[in-house]
Amino acid sequence: MPANLDTDLLRAFVAVAEQLSFTRAGERLGRTQAAVSQQVRRLEDTVAKRVFERDTHGVRLTRDGEVLLAYARRMLTLNDEVMSLMRRTTTVASVRIGTPDDYATMLLPEVLARFNAAYPDVMVEVICDNSPDLVAEIDKGRYDLALVTRRSDDRAGELVRREPVCWVAPPHDPAVRPVELCDPLPLALFPKGCVVRDLAVAALERTGRDWRVAFTSKSVVAVHGAILGGLGVTAMEDCTIPPSLRRLGEADGFPALPDIDIALHRAPGQLPKPVRLLADAIHDLVGETAR
Repeated sequence: MPANLDTDLLRAFVAVAEQLSFTRAGERLGRTQAAVSQQVRRLEDTVAKRVFERDTHGVRLTRDGEVLLAYARRMLTLNDEVMSLMRRTTTVASVRIGTPDDYATMLLPEVLARFNAAYPDVMVEVICDNSPDLVAEIDKGRYDLALVTRRSDDRAGELVRREPVCWVAPPHDPAVRPVELCDPLPLALFPKGCVVRDLAVAALERTGRDWRVAFTSKSVVAVHGAILGGLGVTAMEDCTIPPSLRRLGEADGFPALPDIDIALHRAPGQLPKPVRLLADAIHDLVGETAR
């Protein structure tokens, strides 16, 4: 088995190397000159090398001592970092938040940036899914928070803000027939279970407009790309529509869509402080007053 280097011996060795004196090294370490000298001898026995030359002119490192010094400093630095981390009185906390992909992409970045700046030791895990699935999971305590879409007549959770819903199409291109004039109307949608998808389909059904699903994805980036590529139109919360896309309304032959609520759900029971802090940040930065 290889021998182990004692950090106390390394610390004495580094002190002598930096002070070039056993006496001054002892004063720095709070030990006698004899104790420091003994530690250095034990270190030399361990590595089977002489690390200092001693003569009437003082103390100087040997070549082996110079090699050892570089390693000793690195080992002591790592040792001190580990001990400082392990002795911290607080443990690293974590928060799990569920939200649809479009909110994670368009609403949460500023929240998470400011939260991390204030509480860098709290790890945040974001899980993306449809709002109804997230609400069901948070009721089981699998997430700490869920920022979700709800119908405006729903009262579950805490209202963060009310948001308009708009029809969205690609930018106008005079050389291409507008996709919104196609029959049946091609739609680029989030998967079944998406609240906004259900509202859009119900509105088209009420007006008798024929439609088909041309594209589906859980990713808002993919849906944005599908619209830009002319695959279809979609319905989105106003806050999740990028400037590159075009809004459609009743003047374009599209039915009005009801507003939705952005709501926050919390896991049952007493929540840890980091969870409450992130919930407060969401209300402050996503809520009505932040618009």
